[in-house]
Amino acid sequence: MYSSSYQLELEGNVLRVGFNRTEPAEGDRIVKDVVEQVKLKIGSGELSGGKLLLIDGPQSVPVAHVLGHTLAHLYATIAVFDPKIGRKGYKSYIVTSSHGSCHRIGDIIETEETQKERTKIKVVLCGPPQSGKSCLRDGLKRATLANINAPYPYVITACPDGEGSWHQKSCENNEDLAKNIKRNNKADLTLEFAQQAAKWVQNANQLLNIIDVGGKISAENELIMAQATHAVILSNDPAKFAEWENFCQQLNLKVIAKIHSILAATNDEVNLVDNWQVNPHKLIETIPILTGSVHCLKRGEDLLERPMIQALAQVLIYLVNN
Repeated sequence: MYSSSYQLELEGNVLRVGFNRTEPAEGDRIVKDVVEQVKLKIGSGELSGGKLLLIDGPQSVPVAHVLGHTLAHLYATIAVFDPKIGRKGYKSYIVTSSHGSCHRIGDIIETEETQKERTKIKVVLCGPPQSGKSCLRDGLKRATLANINAPYPYVITACPDGEGSWHQKSCENNEDLAKNIKRNNKADLTLEFAQQAAKWVQNANQLLNIIDVGGKISAENELIMAQATHAVILSNDPAKFAEWENFCQQLNLKVIAKIHSILAATNDEVNLVDNWQVNPHKLIETIPILTGSVHCLKRGEDLLERPMIQALAQVLIYLVNN
Protein backbone atom coordinates (compact mmCIF):
# COMPACT_ATOMS: atom_id res chain seq x y z
CA MET A 1 0.00 0.00 0.00
CA TYR A 2 1.33 3.43 -0.97
CA SER A 3 1.94 5.75 1.97
CA SER A 4 2.04 9.50 1.49
CA SER A 5 5.06 11.41 2.75
CA TYR A 6 2.90 14.46 3.52
CA GLN A 7 -0.36 14.64 5.47
CA LEU A 8 -3.43 16.86 5.07
CA GLU A 9 -6.47 16.95 7.38
CA LEU A 10 -9.34 19.45 6.98
CA GLU A 11 -11.07 20.64 10.16
CA GLY A 12 -13.74 23.23 9.35
CA ASN A 13 -11.91 25.86 7.33
CA VAL A 14 -8.49 24.92 8.74
CA LEU A 15 -6.25 22.61 6.73
CA ARG A 16 -3.85 20.84 9.12
CA VAL A 17 -0.67 19.86 7.31
CA GLY A 18 2.57 18.12 8.19
CA PHE A 19 5.31 15.76 7.10
CA ASN A 20 4.68 12.05 7.62
CA ARG A 21 7.53 11.22 9.99
CA THR A 22 7.06 7.49 9.47
CA GLU A 23 7.60 7.93 5.73
CA PRO A 24 10.71 10.12 5.27
CA ALA A 25 11.28 11.23 1.69
CA GLU A 26 13.20 13.69 -0.47
CA GLY A 27 11.64 16.98 -1.52
CA ASP A 28 10.76 15.88 -5.05
CA ARG A 29 8.61 13.02 -3.82
CA ILE A 30 7.06 15.16 -1.07
CA VAL A 31 5.73 17.80 -3.46
CA LYS A 32 4.29 15.07 -5.71
CA ASP A 33 2.57 13.56 -2.69
CA VAL A 34 1.17 16.99 -1.76
CA VAL A 35 -0.40 17.31 -5.22
CA GLU A 36 -1.79 13.78 -4.98
CA GLN A 37 -3.30 14.40 -1.54
CA VAL A 38 -4.90 17.67 -2.66
CA LYS A 39 -6.37 16.00 -5.75
CA LEU A 40 -7.85 13.20 -3.64
CA LYS A 41 -9.48 15.67 -1.26
CA ILE A 42 -10.81 17.79 -4.12
CA GLY A 43 -12.17 14.67 -5.82
CA SER A 44 -13.92 13.53 -2.65
CA GLY A 45 -15.48 16.96 -2.16
CA GLU A 46 -13.61 17.56 1.10
CA LEU A 47 -11.73 20.53 -0.38
CA SER A 48 -14.69 22.07 -2.17
CA GLY A 49 -13.55 25.71 -2.23
CA GLY A 50 -14.98 28.79 -0.57
CA LYS A 51 -14.21 32.21 0.82
CA LEU A 52 -11.40 31.31 3.24
CA LEU A 53 -8.89 28.52 3.89
CA LEU A 54 -6.49 28.64 6.83
CA ILE A 55 -3.37 26.45 6.64
CA ASP A 56 -1.74 25.31 9.89
CA GLY A 57 1.39 23.17 10.10
CA PRO A 58 5.01 22.76 8.99
CA GLN A 59 5.77 23.35 5.31
CA SER A 60 8.99 23.50 3.34
CA VAL A 61 9.31 26.27 0.74
CA PRO A 62 8.49 23.86 -2.14
CA VAL A 63 5.48 22.49 -0.23
CA ALA A 64 4.17 26.00 0.47
CA HIS A 65 4.44 26.87 -3.24
CA VAL A 66 2.62 23.70 -4.27
CA LEU A 67 -0.18 24.21 -1.73
CA GLY A 68 -0.66 27.77 -2.92
CA HIS A 69 -0.62 26.72 -6.57
CA THR A 70 -3.13 23.87 -6.16
CA LEU A 71 -5.57 25.65 -3.81
CA ALA A 72 -5.55 29.32 -4.83
CA HIS A 73 -8.16 28.83 -7.58
CA LEU A 74 -10.56 27.23 -5.08
CA TYR A 75 -10.48 29.77 -2.26
CA ALA A 76 -10.88 33.55 -2.35
CA THR A 77 -8.44 33.91 0.54
CA ILE A 78 -5.70 31.62 1.82
CA ALA A 79 -3.86 32.44 5.04
CA VAL A 80 -0.99 30.60 6.77
CA PHE A 81 -0.51 30.27 10.54
CA ASP A 82 2.39 32.18 12.09
CA PRO A 83 3.01 31.37 15.79
CA LYS A 84 4.97 34.59 16.36
CA ILE A 85 2.14 37.06 15.73
CA GLY A 86 -1.25 37.94 17.16
CA ARG A 87 -2.72 37.79 20.63
CA LYS A 88 -1.03 35.61 23.20
CA GLY A 89 -2.79 32.29 23.53
CA TYR A 90 -4.62 32.57 20.21
CA LYS A 91 -3.74 31.58 16.66
CA SER A 92 -3.30 34.21 13.93
CA TYR A 93 -2.77 33.72 10.21
CA ILE A 94 -1.08 35.81 7.48
CA VAL A 95 -2.96 36.18 4.18
CA THR A 96 -0.77 34.81 1.37
CA SER A 97 -3.29 34.61 -1.46
CA SER A 98 -6.30 36.84 -2.19
CA HIS A 99 -8.62 36.94 -5.22
CA GLY A 100 -11.37 39.51 -5.13
CA SER A 101 -11.90 39.18 -1.39
CA CYS A 102 -11.96 41.75 1.39
CA HIS A 103 -8.51 40.62 2.50
CA ARG A 104 -5.19 41.79 1.11
CA ILE A 105 -1.92 39.87 1.04
CA GLY A 106 -0.13 40.51 4.32
CA ASP A 107 -3.32 41.03 6.33
CA ILE A 108 -3.47 39.25 9.68
CA ILE A 109 -6.53 37.14 10.43
CA GLU A 110 -6.98 36.61 14.16
CA THR A 111 -9.04 33.60 15.18
CA GLU A 112 -10.64 32.41 18.38
CA GLU A 113 -8.73 29.13 18.13
CA THR A 114 -6.64 28.87 21.27
CA GLN A 115 -2.94 28.18 21.22
CA LYS A 116 -2.44 26.46 24.54
CA GLU A 117 0.80 26.06 26.38
CA ARG A 118 1.61 22.41 26.10
CA THR A 119 2.58 20.10 28.96
CA LYS A 120 6.04 18.53 29.05
CA ILE A 121 5.78 14.82 29.83
CA LYS A 122 8.50 12.37 30.84
CA VAL A 123 6.83 8.98 30.87
CA VAL A 124 8.57 5.84 32.10
CA LEU A 125 7.73 2.46 30.55
CA CYS A 126 8.19 0.11 33.48
CA GLY A 127 7.22 -3.33 34.74
CA PRO A 128 8.57 -6.86 35.16
CA PRO A 129 11.19 -8.28 32.77
CA GLN A 130 10.18 -10.10 29.59
CA SER A 131 6.93 -8.15 29.34
CA GLY A 132 7.77 -6.49 26.02
CA LYS A 133 8.65 -2.96 27.14
CA SER A 134 11.18 -2.38 24.35
CA CYS A 135 8.66 -3.56 21.74
CA LEU A 136 6.02 -1.31 23.28
CA ARG A 137 8.50 1.58 23.14
CA ASP A 138 9.16 1.08 19.44
CA GLY A 139 5.49 0.62 18.54
CA LEU A 140 4.51 3.65 20.61
CA LYS A 141 7.12 5.82 18.91
CA ARG A 142 5.87 4.83 15.45
CA ALA A 143 2.21 5.31 16.41
CA THR A 144 2.97 8.78 17.78
CA LEU A 145 4.97 9.82 14.72
CA ALA A 146 2.05 8.80 12.48
CA ASN A 147 -0.19 11.48 14.06
CA ILE A 148 -0.10 14.84 12.34
CA ASN A 149 -0.57 16.91 15.54
CA ALA A 150 1.80 14.89 17.70
CA PRO A 151 5.02 16.11 19.30
CA TYR A 152 8.21 14.26 18.46
CA PRO A 153 8.59 11.28 20.86
CA TYR A 154 12.10 11.49 22.29
CA VAL A 155 13.18 8.04 23.50
CA ILE A 156 15.71 7.44 26.28
CA THR A 157 16.97 3.88 26.68
CA ALA A 158 17.73 3.86 30.41
CA CYS A 159 18.66 0.21 30.62
CA PRO A 160 21.96 -1.25 29.33
CA ASP A 161 20.28 -4.34 27.85
CA GLY A 162 21.88 -3.82 24.46
CA GLU A 163 18.64 -2.72 22.81
CA GLY A 164 18.50 0.85 21.53
CA SER A 165 15.96 2.44 19.22
CA TRP A 166 17.93 0.85 16.36
CA HIS A 167 17.07 -2.70 17.43
CA GLN A 168 13.56 -3.11 16.00
CA LYS A 169 14.52 -1.96 12.51
CA SER A 170 17.71 -4.04 12.63
CA CYS A 171 15.69 -7.12 13.54
CA GLU A 172 13.44 -6.55 10.55
CA ASN A 173 16.46 -6.34 8.22
CA ASN A 174 18.82 -8.89 9.78
CA GLU A 175 17.62 -10.63 12.95
CA ASP A 176 20.83 -12.61 13.54
CA LEU A 177 23.00 -9.49 13.29
CA ALA A 178 20.69 -7.60 15.67
CA LYS A 179 20.89 -10.41 18.23
CA ASN A 180 24.70 -10.44 18.05
CA ILE A 181 24.95 -6.67 18.51
CA LYS A 182 22.56 -6.81 21.45
CA ARG A 183 24.55 -9.61 23.07
CA ASN A 184 27.82 -7.70 22.70
CA ASN A 185 26.36 -4.43 24.01
CA LYS A 186 24.49 -5.84 26.97
CA ALA A 187 25.83 -4.78 30.38
CA ASP A 188 24.82 -4.69 34.03
CA LEU A 189 22.71 -1.88 35.44
CA THR A 190 25.27 -0.22 37.68
CA LEU A 191 25.01 2.78 39.98
CA GLU A 192 27.24 4.76 37.63
CA PHE A 193 24.98 4.02 34.65
CA ALA A 194 21.86 4.86 36.68
CA GLN A 195 23.32 8.21 37.72
CA GLN A 196 24.11 9.06 34.10
CA ALA A 197 20.68 7.92 32.88
CA ALA A 198 19.02 9.98 35.62
CA LYS A 199 20.77 13.05 34.20
CA TRP A 200 19.50 12.20 30.72
CA VAL A 201 15.94 12.11 32.02
CA GLN A 202 16.37 15.23 34.14
CA ASN A 203 17.73 17.20 31.17
CA ALA A 204 15.22 15.91 28.60
CA ASN A 205 13.40 18.97 27.27
CA GLN A 206 11.14 17.67 24.52
CA LEU A 207 7.37 17.82 24.99
CA LEU A 208 7.08 14.02 24.95
CA ASN A 209 9.93 11.99 26.43
CA ILE A 210 9.64 8.18 26.67
CA ILE A 211 12.00 6.41 29.08
CA ASP A 212 12.57 2.65 28.82
CA VAL A 213 13.88 1.20 32.10
CA GLY A 214 14.90 -2.24 33.32
CA GLY A 215 12.48 -4.75 34.80
CA LYS A 216 13.47 -4.57 38.47
CA ILE A 217 12.32 -2.47 41.40
CA SER A 218 15.77 -1.33 42.47
CA ALA A 219 17.76 1.59 43.83
CA GLU A 220 19.16 2.16 40.33
CA ASN A 221 15.72 2.39 38.72
CA GLU A 222 14.57 4.60 41.58
CA LEU A 223 17.31 7.10 40.68
CA ILE A 224 16.27 7.13 37.04
CA MET A 225 12.49 7.12 37.47
CA ALA A 226 12.51 9.84 40.12
CA GLN A 227 13.37 12.34 37.35
CA ALA A 228 10.25 11.46 35.34
CA THR A 229 6.69 12.77 35.65
CA HIS A 230 4.48 9.87 34.55
CA ALA A 231 4.53 6.10 34.16
CA VAL A 232 3.03 3.34 32.05
CA ILE A 233 3.13 -0.08 33.70
CA LEU A 234 3.40 -3.09 31.36
CA SER A 235 3.29 -6.53 32.96
CA ASN A 236 3.02 -10.09 31.72
CA ASP A 237 1.74 -11.01 35.20
CA PRO A 238 -1.29 -9.06 36.54
CA ALA A 239 -0.23 -9.93 40.10
CA LYS A 240 2.82 -7.66 39.64
CA PHE A 241 0.80 -4.50 38.95
CA ALA A 242 0.34 -3.59 42.63
CA GLU A 243 4.06 -3.54 43.52
CA TRP A 244 4.98 -1.49 40.46
CA GLU A 245 2.10 0.92 41.02
CA ASN A 246 3.23 1.34 44.62
CA PHE A 247 6.80 1.97 43.44
CA CYS A 248 5.60 4.66 41.03
CA GLN A 249 3.46 6.31 43.70
CA GLN A 250 6.44 6.48 46.07
CA LEU A 251 8.28 8.42 43.33
CA ASN A 252 5.27 10.74 42.76
CA LEU A 253 4.79 9.43 39.23
CA LYS A 254 1.29 9.65 37.79
CA VAL A 255 0.33 6.28 36.33
CA ILE A 256 -1.26 6.86 32.93
CA ALA A 257 -1.86 3.21 32.02
CA LYS A 258 -1.68 -0.35 33.33
CA ILE A 259 -1.36 -2.83 30.47
CA HIS A 260 -1.36 -6.63 30.64
CA SER A 261 1.06 -8.03 28.07
CA ILE A 262 -0.23 -11.39 26.76
CA LEU A 263 2.17 -13.02 24.31
CA ALA A 264 -0.19 -15.80 23.16
CA ALA A 265 -3.28 -13.63 22.72
CA THR A 266 -4.61 -12.58 19.31
CA ASN A 267 -6.46 -9.38 20.22
CA ASP A 268 -6.05 -6.31 22.41
CA GLU A 269 -8.48 -5.12 25.07
CA VAL A 270 -8.66 -1.33 25.43
CA ASN A 271 -10.47 0.33 28.36
CA LEU A 272 -10.52 4.11 28.65
CA VAL A 273 -12.10 5.88 31.61
CA ASP A 274 -15.38 7.58 30.67
CA ASN A 275 -14.97 11.28 29.84
CA TRP A 276 -11.23 11.03 30.44
CA GLN A 277 -10.57 14.02 28.17
CA VAL A 278 -12.51 16.44 30.40
CA ASN A 279 -9.71 16.88 32.95
CA PRO A 280 -7.10 14.17 32.30
CA HIS A 281 -4.25 15.70 34.33
CA LYS A 282 -6.43 15.78 37.43
CA LEU A 283 -7.82 12.31 36.74
CA ILE A 284 -4.45 10.54 36.61
CA GLU A 285 -3.61 11.82 40.05
CA THR A 286 -5.98 9.13 41.34
CA ILE A 287 -6.48 6.44 38.66
CA PRO A 288 -4.96 5.32 35.34
CA ILE A 289 -6.77 6.62 32.27
CA LEU A 290 -6.07 3.47 30.24
CA THR A 291 -6.20 -0.22 31.19
CA GLY A 292 -6.49 -3.48 29.31
CA SER A 293 -4.17 -5.78 27.40
CA VAL A 294 -1.88 -5.88 24.39
CA HIS A 295 -1.11 -9.05 22.47
CA CYS A 296 2.05 -10.60 21.06
CA LEU A 297 4.68 -7.96 21.80
CA LYS A 298 7.63 -9.52 20.05
CA ARG A 299 10.24 -8.66 17.44
CA GLY A 300 9.18 -9.03 13.84
CA GLU A 301 5.55 -8.15 14.54
CA ASP A 302 3.92 -5.07 13.00
CA LEU A 303 3.04 -3.25 16.22
CA LEU A 304 1.94 0.09 14.74
CA GLU A 305 -1.72 -0.89 14.37
CA ARG A 306 -2.15 -2.56 17.76
CA PRO A 307 -5.32 -0.97 19.25
CA MET A 308 -3.72 -0.62 22.69
CA ILE A 309 -0.60 1.05 21.29
CA GLN A 310 -2.74 3.39 19.20
CA ALA A 311 -4.84 4.25 22.26
CA LEU A 312 -1.77 4.91 24.42
CA ALA A 313 -0.29 7.17 21.74
CA GLN A 314 -3.54 9.15 21.56
CA VAL A 315 -3.64 9.56 25.35
CA LEU A 316 -0.04 10.81 25.49
CA ILE A 317 -0.60 13.24 22.61
CA TYR A 318 -3.73 14.59 24.30
CA LEU A 319 -1.96 15.02 27.63
CA VAL A 320 0.82 17.03 25.94
CA ASN A 321 -1.55 19.20 23.90
CA ASN A 322 -4.07 19.97 26.66
